[in-house]
Amino acid sequence: MTDASVTLRALNGTPLKHEGVRDMVVSSAHAIAERNGTNITGIEAEDDRVHIALAEGQVAALGLASELRRVTDVWYRKKFGGATLWGDLPNTEYDNDEDND
Repeated sequence: MTDASVTLRALNGTPLKHEGVRDMVVSSAHAIAERNGTNITGIEAEDDRVHIALAEGQVAALGLASELRRVTDVWYRKKFGGATLWGDLPNTEYDNDEDND
């Protein structure tokens, strides 16, 4: 299995600029990896993103990023009164017209 990496980036602003938020994101990534038997080989956090390298495949990296986004967003919303940490994803629903049948 080859090593993989993934980057989770905030869509707006620099929420990881605050040390407490950055520390929570990094520690959450390590906790998720440990619970799932995944080995993080490197982690770098910047003001608007976290980059995680794993000794696993890309599927494991994507799974870790998805769970990290979910867990830290819930924490951030509770801590800061409804704001989102990573930003709201764009609406990708298809229109109900004949071209999409």
